[in-house]
Amino acid sequence: MSSRQRGHGGNFNHKLAFKSAVMDPLAEANGTFALNLLKTLGEGNSKNVFFSPMSMASALAMVYMGAQGNTAVQMAQVLSLNKSGGGGDVHQGFQSLLTEVNKPGTQYLLRTANRLFGEKSCDFLSAFRDSCQKFYQAEMEELDFISAAENSRKHINTWVAEKTEGKIAELLSPGTVDSLTKLVLVNAIYFKGNWDKQFPKEDTEERPFKVSKNEKKPVQMMFKKSTFKKTYIGEIFTQILVLPYVGQELNMIIMLPDETTDLRTVEKEITYEKFIEWTRLDMMDEEEVEVFLPRFKLEESYDMERVLRNLGMTDAFEVGKADFSGMSKADLFLSKVVHKSFVEVNEEGTEAAAATAAIVMLRCARFTPRFCADHPFLFFIQHSKTNGILFCGRFSSP
Repeated sequence: MSSRQRGHGGNFNHKLAFKSAVMDPLAEANGTFALNLLKTLGEGNSKNVFFSPMSMASALAMVYMGAQGNTAVQMAQVLSLNKSGGGGDVHQGFQSLLTEVNKPGTQYLLRTANRLFGEKSCDFLSAFRDSCQKFYQAEMEELDFISAAENSRKHINTWVAEKTEGKIAELLSPGTVDSLTKLVLVNAIYFKGNWDKQFPKEDTEERPFKVSKNEKKPVQMMFKKSTFKKTYIGEIFTQILVLPYVGQELNMIIMLPDETTDLRTVEKEITYEKFIEWTRLDMMDEEEVEVFLPRFKLEESYDMERVLRNLGMTDAFEVGKADFSGMSKADLFLSKVVHKSFVEVNEEGTEAAAATAAIVMLRCARFTPRFCADHPFLFFIQHSKTNGILFCGRFSSP
């Protein structure tokens, strides 16, 4: 264990420290939304989860810009924007966040595809279109869903594929749009980054991954012994390890519960406030660690309607209740919200998002802490400068 184990005992000064760690209200809103989504997507199942909360939030905020009345109130609640006042500064906040994360000259590759596709007979207001462009670097594009739904679907898929370096090809499956479709929000993201310290390929070997108490599956387990920041959170019996990407602009944060602790316990306990407190780099020890992390590839696709309804955003999807009068005078409702994200984790780095885990072993009376991700864990890819959570994931089964 770390000499400075952080359980309930280590919180002497945390209220003070927390103040300085918290960023602007938008970061808090996005972080809260991220963890709510993680819990909702993982609820009642033990499947892998992988999504980009920042990408999702910015896409929905664009729709929120055209929402009025109760529809807007519900959207602000789901996006936790009530925390940040929910006014025009929200869109300015997103503008600077997206500019920072997508800025040229970074040592990682991030491609986001955000666009609203509306039925062309609905006549969209030019003020709304301009704002989409200005704040979200996104277009509002009109398509003919009424008489050319299938062509519209193919057009959307081609556009997304182009934007994501061909990694996300078939965003909308056949039959997902039809002549009644009014408004489709698509949101796709592709990420590729190299580790600051790569894993030597020759050290990768097949090892068992404990999916559950009774089930094991083989994985290609990568290995690296190096100095990393890590900590142990006593209240949830979980190790946290930080793996930086080249340029240190992004970090992967891995939360690995002890073998005897269920990952669900961690998921239940986690809040944005705790996440910030637990992952503070200045509170971590930097020490030599033996890291074992599986190589994996996740490609997850979510039809977000059910999830968003569960979180309380219902009116937007209902004919007669949805109020998007800030977008168009026509009776619009949201027909589809689709999110897809792609991640590959290997020795060089992550082509989309990655993972790891830990146990302490005794070695001739000297401890080299061991972080062995051979059972389910959570992982986050965070943008250091803004604290923004770009990706959230749960790796529970190869």
